[in-house]
Amino acid sequence: MTYFSVIIPLYNKEKHIKDTLKSALAQTFTDFEVVIVNDGSTDGSVEKVNFFKDERIKLHSIKNHGVSFARNYGIEKALSENIVFLDADDYWYPTHLDNLKQLIEQFPECGLYTTGYESVFYYKNIFEAKFLDLDKDFFGVIDDYFHHSLINQIAWTSAVAIPKKILDTHGNFDTTMKSGQDADLWTRIALNEKVAFDARISAQKIMTSSQNHLSKTAHVSDRVTLLNKFTEQEKTNPSFKKYMDYNRFSIAIERKMSGHSETFKRIKKDIDLRNLNTKQVLLLKSPKGVLNTLKKLQNFLLKHRIYLSAFR
Repeated sequence: MTYFSVIIPLYNKEKHIKDTLKSALAQTFTDFEVVIVNDGSTDGSVEKVNFFKDERIKLHSIKNHGVSFARNYGIEKALSENIVFLDADDYWYPTHLDNLKQLIEQFPECGLYTTGYESVFYYKNIFEAKFLDLDKDFFGVIDDYFHHSLINQIAWTSAVAIPKKILDTHGNFDTTMKSGQDADLWTRIALNEKVAFDARISAQKIMTSSQNHLSKTAHVSDRVTLLNKFTEQEKTNPSFKKYMDYNRFSIAIERKMSGHSETFKRIKKDIDLRNLNTKQVLLLKSPKGVLNTLKKLQNFLLKHRIYLSAFR
């Protein structure tokens, strides 16, 4: 049995999968398998995978069912008790699995393990993820997952490892959701299990847009559903309520910018404004035209390596 099973869902990523797979195979810790689930790709993705001749690679092809189904399928096929995820357009530094192994061995009681990461915008501008009130050299069990995730989320798909027994307990990815399914799973685990974190950066998140948190425009109904999924837990967990209000703010802003004023109003009324910072409160009050202008400015500045965010 291998130490890690690396799950890679693959759908039309022929431009990226080769570099992604190279980064996985270049790990300093080598006791792992790579479970690639080809989710009905129609481009040359499979041909790129077949370029590699490494017995650790196991390719499964299925009909297209979406990324959550593909990840769950990979988990079922995995031989290891430690599940690691890598999206087909992301990248690992060589010590990533080594760092995760150190966390698992030092803190075996945890349900979620994750490392520092950075985001790459426009394929060249790199920004380190920021975590509230955590030292840059932090290594250990974090005391409040949701508080520390108010700027960037502690758990990100291509940076986490989860024991298979934890997934058996709390469930896999929700296949009914087309967006927000990652945040849903991390939330289910973090509400019930300890989380270990190594702040050393060992993964890169390749961004194709400047969207942050849960604010992408596609499948917004799934993210609205997610906002209402844990309301009972919010009543007894103030830091979790604040974390969810940050995400409500993000989606509310997107809805106003998209012209969905009624949805904006419904989401806004559930926000405790005392949980937001001054910038966020001002943005909630801003007209649609101002918000769209600010978004264009944010994108312009990103291209010039300046990252302005309502969360920082």
